[in-house]
Amino acid sequence: MEISYKADIGGRTFEIQVGKVAKQASGSALVQFGETMVLVTVVADKSEKAGLDFLPLSVEYQEKIYAAGRIPGNYFRREVGRPSEKEILTCRLIDRPIRPLFPKNFHAETQVIATVLSMDKENDPDVLAMVGTSVALEISDIPFDGPIAAVRVARVNGAFIANPTISQCKDENCDINIVVAGSKTGVVMVEGGGNIVSEADMMEAIYFGHAAMQPLIDIQRKIRAEVGVEKRILIVPEKDQKLIDRLETEVRSKIREAIVILEKEKRGKALQEIKIKAIESLGEEYADRTREVGGILSDIQKSVSRDLILKEGRRIDNRSFNEVRPISCEVGILPRPHGSALFTRGETQVLGVLTLGSGQDEQRVETLSGEEFKPFMLHYNFPPYSVGEVKRVGAPGRRDIGHGNLATRAIEKVLPPKGEFDYTIRLVSEVLESNGSSSMGTVCAGILALMDGGVQIKAPVSGIAMGLVQEGDQTVILSDILGDEDHTGDMDFKVAGTKEGITALQMDIKINELSRETMEKALDQAKHGRMHILSKMMESLSESRNAISPYAPKIITIKINPDKIRDLIGPGGKVIRALQSDTNTRIEVDDSGEVKISALSQEEGAAAMKMVQDIAMDPEVGAIYEGKVMKITDFGAFVQVKPGTDGLVHISQLANHHVKKVTDVVNEGDIVKVKVLEVTRDGKIRLSLKDALEEKNGEQRK
Repeated sequence: MEISYKADIGGRTFEIQVGKVAKQASGSALVQFGETMVLVTVVADKSEKAGLDFLPLSVEYQEKIYAAGRIPGNYFRREVGRPSEKEILTCRLIDRPIRPLFPKNFHAETQVIATVLSMDKENDPDVLAMVGTSVALEISDIPFDGPIAAVRVARVNGAFIANPTISQCKDENCDINIVVAGSKTGVVMVEGGGNIVSEADMMEAIYFGHAAMQPLIDIQRKIRAEVGVEKRILIVPEKDQKLIDRLETEVRSKIREAIVILEKEKRGKALQEIKIKAIESLGEEYADRTREVGGILSDIQKSVSRDLILKEGRRIDNRSFNEVRPISCEVGILPRPHGSALFTRGETQVLGVLTLGSGQDEQRVETLSGEEFKPFMLHYNFPPYSVGEVKRVGAPGRRDIGHGNLATRAIEKVLPPKGEFDYTIRLVSEVLESNGSSSMGTVCAGILALMDGGVQIKAPVSGIAMGLVQEGDQTVILSDILGDEDHTGDMDFKVAGTKEGITALQMDIKINELSRETMEKALDQAKHGRMHILSKMMESLSESRNAISPYAPKIITIKINPDKIRDLIGPGGKVIRALQSDTNTRIEVDDSGEVKISALSQEEGAAAMKMVQDIAMDPEVGAIYEGKVMKITDFGAFVQVKPGTDGLVHISQLANHHVKKVTDVVNEGDIVKVKVLEVTRDGKIRLSLKDALEEKNGEQRK
């Protein structure tokens, strides 16, 4: 049955249609806001693969270029290859709030596909895809503890806007831009950033979003009541209580001893030995049930870890709940890159490396809104050795893209404006060791690398990852969580910002929702942790260096008459290419006549600047130029004072005496020095050979 429901979001209509298209999927929804439309489908296998003890969920988000009325710009003229960074980030936005809402014993392979069918260049499809996913799951037979909804929240000129347009988000007066996902009673995910805003303002934005999404929750319930099918019945395998009790008796105390070993590697080895010995002690009777045994042991370890916090009031490494691990920072450790820093926090270590480039190094990205150019790039790398593993090293995965994007948002708010700093900035994060929150380590290492490289940032930024363990009425918030605490806890809440306020945050929870009181407490505790980390960073370098690295390119900017751009570029770019080749520089020119020269040395830059001026600058009256005689006439000689520009030396200006014949003084091909007498309104140039000679002789007499 085809139905359609509409809701008012931010004063505009949000429409959800079901039963119209893709009816063979387990569930599908067509979502529209403005003229942006997204189709979301979800399909789950009817049977589960034997032996699975996890949910094989895959989420795909596809931006079809036809949605914006364009043909793809690649060779094949179709959407091919790896998904774009925006597509990957949107996949993560969809995945993170829905994954905890599937039953733990649901193991059927499940796939969500969100396809952008129409894009009006003003309404971002990402939140539409998130809402459509919840709708499709709600009306399907797939077990799902929804519904949830999502909205984007922006604050422009002090006013909050639900689902703002793209242009509103880009407004210079927009200081908050976040995506909030939630249920009827609480928030389940937050992703976004702010332009150095307070914790109180960020909380207000989050709960403005939670209130704004409620109509979408309500209509999903109506849609499910009207067209939703019965959820499939899950067969919950009976627990072997005898086996559970036996393992509890044998290993619980051993696991308790092992999990408080301070070093991550030793702790991991000890826990692995406990598992191996437990399986061996069970004998042949359980030889074919090792996966089941492993699952029970994992549950026991999680229970022991949580009891350690909730009942014993201590953490794995004996820190207090709000204590940050030991921090050390070093800057300038790499001699040739333009800036570098090593940030170590406990067993998490990140190397930040800065490279500065010219405008031609900006990243060009094809989006549904058209081409975009990024003058700032941050690339996050997580090699397998950082966690003591052996894996194939390949292209960045979704996790790498997501962590890099979070760090990008945290840092970009404090970078100098493009007009004040003409360099393209690339930061690379090399995670050398990881035991909790390498993304926040990336923020700290990246900021120090920028400062080491002489980039005049507005203020330094630090970041921290917060955790949560919650049972009934008991709630414990943890600062600077370890990897094991992340694994066994209920929340991963990352916050980055300056001394004055927040620049980025990301929250994921493994429980159904989070109360406002708990979130406020987590933000306040995170602020204290950030300030401590920031103070440790400033001990290594308190402010940006006064000068950029001598190995960074030199940027020289000059202004020429826009009418001279054609002369500078030359036919088919011949002139500008020759200039770049001769001076070993990169030259960019825009329509306003602004010319930027990027050179490896000051000397090469100065040479290129002189050549640009010779070509594009109008001859200056009174200046002396060296030029070539291009043409002889009865009344004078034409001399080229710069490429493409000739002036006339009248026969009367050739010498101090009377000249009967021009060729008595100069001939074609001669190199002579001439003085500019006049540049007429129509661009004609009057030159003098005798005045230049007199000036030269006068200097010699002096």
